Amino acid sequence: MSRNLFLVLNEACQGSLDKTFLSLPANQSLTYADFFKLAENYALALKSCGVTEGDRVLVKTKKSSDALALYLGCLQLGAVYIPVNPRSTQHEIDYFVNDADPAIVIFDPNEDISVGIRSETIGDGGTLTLMAASAAQEVLNASSSTSDIAAMLYTSGTTGRPKGALLSHRALISNGIALNNIWAFKTDDVLLHCLPVFHVHGLFVAIHCAMLSGSTVIFREKFSVTEVTQLLQKSTVFMGVPTYYTRLLSSNTFNSTICSGMRLFTSGSAPMTEQTHKNFYERTGHQIVERYGMTEAGIIASNPLEGKRIPGSVGFRLPGMDLRIAIDGRACGTGENGVVEVKGDHLFSGYWRKPEQTAKAFQKDGFLITGDIGNLDDDGRLRLEGRSTDLIISGGENVYPKEIEICLDDFDTVLEAAVIGVPHPDLGEAVVAVLVADGSLSIQELKDYVVKRLTSLKQPKEYFVISELPRNTMGKVQKSKIRASYSALFTKGIEGN
Repeated sequence: MSRNLFLVLNEACQGSLDKTFLSLPANQSLTYADFFKLAENYALALKSCGVTEGDRVLVKTKKSSDALALYLGCLQLGAVYIPVNPRSTQHEIDYFVNDADPAIVIFDPNEDISVGIRSETIGDGGTLTLMAASAAQEVLNASSSTSDIAAMLYTSGTTGRPKGALLSHRALISNGIALNNIWAFKTDDVLLHCLPVFHVHGLFVAIHCAMLSGSTVIFREKFSVTEVTQLLQKSTVFMGVPTYYTRLLSSNTFNSTICSGMRLFTSGSAPMTEQTHKNFYERTGHQIVERYGMTEAGIIASNPLEGKRIPGSVGFRLPGMDLRIAIDGRACGTGENGVVEVKGDHLFSGYWRKPEQTAKAFQKDGFLITGDIGNLDDDGRLRLEGRSTDLIISGGENVYPKEIEICLDDFDTVLEAAVIGVPHPDLGEAVVAVLVADGSLSIQELKDYVVKRLTSLKQPKEYFVISELPRNTMGKVQKSKIRASYSALFTKGIEGN
């Protein structure tokens, strides 16, 4: 039988079945045995709903142990797990359902959404949860092969429409094992988990590392400075985004004593400033291990666990991965900036039903074009210098301007819209909309319109109306000029609408 992801995780946990896997609020917990049983029950419940191997399961639910068990249940059944942001609007869900063509949609019991296909709910009182609790027991054989798709994660792009990135069992296994090894996870580790579980970072990186090592996870729904400063004293590993670290540093109660039992802090999903890295080391004595990845490739590079960690560098490529810096197919020299390109088993299998965009993502020799600009030093360390797209990273989450611009352009009195990211002391970057509009535009009405169509992280923090957008001789909007005009917005208090 093929060693798919479910079998790999199950095998890795066999020596830890009686050990606590998830430590939950209110002194609740699940052992590994409890968790695998719950996952199997969810797999059986899905099967009773008609879900079979290869079917897609779209999940819009808050972070919970049930949601995590549902993920593992999908792996066991051979279904494709598709988590989406629990804050997604009806408009966004309509798009996901139409695009993904799922066999079923799972959401929280208190959700007021309509999907037009079979749906069930998960959590306290949820219909799928009740089915799982009373599922007729039978043996489920995970027959998926390593080349089969385990999950599909939506990622936006310059087209403005989210694309489903297909992640195979092989890709997730390869990346998980490499990370587990370079970060030296052990069975006695305790991972403090405050990340979302609809991203690569929180679901695959964090959870797979824990399960592959049979370690314990302190599982919390969201990040809270107060709670994290308490729970770090019971932990050995913490994974976060730069925003988490800046917020911890803003607390007077956060100090080296709290971190005395910690062995590893990692950061990713957005660039960390060298100042944050320095401030954290001075406060705690710990150097944050910064790493670099993307939905389509998992984790690509990481600073070393042992040895020198250089602020501003994302470290070395992961084992089993090829990485190069190139410009139009030409390999760059040491220290020369170019596009980061990667190749290996960890890469995604393509975009769902988008063969042309899949083809454009790869070079002819199989290297994935990341779109990020970087360079390699003499030791092979990767330093990122920027992005070749207009991607905004706000609070550790990717936001693509084109999707927001399409939404704004659809509003009757907006003539043109340009969406940019500008520096923000807490979020890293904040979304700002610069508009050309007719005289009857109501900013409040526009805000009300946007709230119904876009998740909160995509909603502009400020709106500005100008007479015309700057353009070059080819008629292309010059976003660099717009960004320069508003770069001090959140540091010098430029007033918007």
